[in-house]
Amino acid sequence: MPTEQPQTGPTRRRRRLTDTETARRTLDAALAMIERTGLTVSLDHLSFEDVIREAGVARAAVYRRWPYKGLFFSDLLKELARNAPAAAGADGRLGEEAVRRVALEHIEQFATAEGRHELCVELLRLGALQDFEAMHASTQWRSYIALHATFLSLADDALQGEVQAALAAAEQELNDRIAQSYARLAALFGLRLRPRLHTSFDELATHLNATMRGFVLTAMARPDLARRQPKSGVLDTNATADWSPPALGVAATALAYLEPDPAVTWDARHLAAVRDALPMAQLSPTSPSQDGTPSSHTE
Repeated sequence: MPTEQPQTGPTRRRRRLTDTETARRTLDAALAMIERTGLTVSLDHLSFEDVIREAGVARAAVYRRWPYKGLFFSDLLKELARNAPAAAGADGRLGEEAVRRVALEHIEQFATAEGRHELCVELLRLGALQDFEAMHASTQWRSYIALHATFLSLADDALQGEVQAALAAAEQELNDRIAQSYARLAALFGLRLRPRLHTSFDELATHLNATMRGFVLTAMARPDLARRQPKSGVLDTNATADWSPPALGVAATALAYLEPDPAVTWDARHLAAVRDALPMAQLSPTSPSQDGTPSSHTE
């Protein structure tokens, strides 16, 4: 008796996608198209039919989900707003791997106040250069910024409110990551927030975010801002290094908020603790005190 062969070839039917899968594929396809072209202030350049073809989903299923093109674009705007800027490969944080690598390569500089300052400035310079270049080259960032600039013009008040709430959540998530990154840097170098500023790492992150974003926006019309130039003696250092205006602006802003913590004693035990901590997977900030500064430990 012949065995029944499994159905193969062109007659085999593809599994029908669920409504959720169809929506996710369609939104992802639209996001990918915007990533290639940018938002260009509006969505007029985006064809709903092209999105459906790119998503590879059934047209009828898409129109069941979104009977009108306007309903899809409303959901797409909210999806764009929810997309964290980190998806563009630039999120304002100092790269943890870069911090560890450079710090380990120059571990001997932690032994003196001058060496720690030189190394801290170098890490701020490298991080700012990398972040600016990633943001400046990213269509995702341009779309994200364009949405910030235009969402208030949305005629639908309810949609405007939803997009604003999504943008606010994405901004807070970004700010939190930047704040945590700089708290870790401060803990590593024995720094604290300047008490007379009565500030917090969250406020520092807001200032750094606004500074970098302003340079990225301005550089769209003034590409010369991306140019690196060798400078010596920057921010009270002895080194000569390539600086760009955004890197200088971010580094100067960070140092305006930070100062050496007198509670940290850089003796042999503390230096050994720093050396031991650097290879770890995560640089941990010390616990925040009530005024928002990291509470360092005297060794």
